Amino acid sequence: MPLLRLLPRRAWAALLSQLLRPPCASCAGAVRCQSQGTRDLSPQHMVVREKILDLVISCFKRHGAKVMDTPAFELKEILTEKYGEDSGLMYDLKDQGGELLSLRYDLTVPFARYLAMNKVKKMKRYHVGKVWRRESPTIVQGRYREFCQCDFDIAGQFDPMIPDAECLKIMCEILSGLQLGDFLIKVNDRRIVDGMFAVCGVPESKFRAICSSIDKLDKMAWKDVRHEMVAKKGLAPEVADRIGDYVQCHGGVSLVEQMFQDPRLSQNKQALEGLGDLKLLFEYLTLFGIAEKISFDLSLARGLDYYTGVIYEAVLLQTPTQAGEEPLNVGSVAAGGRYDGLVGMFDPKGHKVPCVGLSIGVERIFYIVEQRMKTKGEKVRTTETQVFVATPQKNFLQERLKLITELWDAGIKAEMLYKNNPKLLTQLHYCESTGIPLVVIIGEQELKEGVIKIRSVASREEVAIKRENLVAEIQKRLSES
Repeated sequence: MPLLRLLPRRAWAALLSQLLRPPCASCAGAVRCQSQGTRDLSPQHMVVREKILDLVISCFKRHGAKVMDTPAFELKEILTEKYGEDSGLMYDLKDQGGELLSLRYDLTVPFARYLAMNKVKKMKRYHVGKVWRRESPTIVQGRYREFCQCDFDIAGQFDPMIPDAECLKIMCEILSGLQLGDFLIKVNDRRIVDGMFAVCGVPESKFRAICSSIDKLDKMAWKDVRHEMVAKKGLAPEVADRIGDYVQCHGGVSLVEQMFQDPRLSQNKQALEGLGDLKLLFEYLTLFGIAEKISFDLSLARGLDYYTGVIYEAVLLQTPTQAGEEPLNVGSVAAGGRYDGLVGMFDPKGHKVPCVGLSIGVERIFYIVEQRMKTKGEKVRTTETQVFVATPQKNFLQERLKLITELWDAGIKAEMLYKNNPKLLTQLHYCESTGIPLVVIIGEQELKEGVIKIRSVASREEVAIKRENLVAEIQKRLSES
């Protein structure tokens, strides 16, 4: 009987839809094998990724942060209305056991929920984990639907701008350590943004919507942002033009002083509070030695609803590329700000815990490093194996197993081929191709004399040492390399 007649109509329709799905480039005509906006990470990718994460995490630890984690999904009600217009990008899960759940959109809201639920009033933490956003992926810019975030946050009541300045110092340390090229951190304050909207004549009900439009200025020209505000969000053209006069201003502490004298902005209490804090912030940034990396930028808005004070975003000014190539445009590589009201949203009594934090855009950084290595043709070792146990003769599996056990027990990273009688040339070729620096060789002659040969893979030099001195000799060589 034909296959089609064996399948129920629904099953056949499902099979047909799979067969007609567009193939992915790597599958050479097979059905699409991976969700759009996600990626597999090969061992080569993971080596680079771990090095980046190690640098980021070591910086977080250097500044006294504790590590924590939260579930990959939250109650949907916890996440809704926390992200403004971006709330539509959350991944909702089907009703399971009577709970409506969503995959976490960022690491900040779950952290605020944790603080409120556990009545924690003070904490310095870091969190590395995956988040999910249902947006159109831009793979060439390192933008995915599933990606990793590295967050650092300081929660608690402290004197103004000291934690905020430390967050900016951390961003500078990480971006400098990664050697991605020159960078700039744009700084603004949500109170200045709201004050600017108020004096320009934006109705308060449109503040967040217009803020979301202004936040696109790093990706869109002013005329396109203006068109969105006027045509799509109903803002009066003259109001948009007044905003345009402000959002083109950027500079250092001198611009802060200039805005204090602005005839319109100086009349707004919120804006004055924000300017006062920025002036103090620049004092601390000067003491930290990073003021030249910071730009007061009135176009910076940060569209997320939960920001209440200082906001910041780091962008690369140049990305390492080959001569004649266009620089890689990946947008911001780190961002953050102050969110003093978020914890109170989860507290039954509305108790607030002031918070400030930052997030490192690991995926974009990873993309830049990956492209740079590809351009330079750099090879990546996918293992950390230090020693390979080899033999030139047959029937020496037991001796190799004894030898490798001795190395493992001493904490030395060692490998061998899983064959009874491997050829010596095959074993040596394996070491050269994988970058293993040392080979220890045991055969009949060595066993009879109570010695082991140590071979340097790079120089191909061999030396015989007493069996009982093997571990000490290898440890010495590894410490010198």
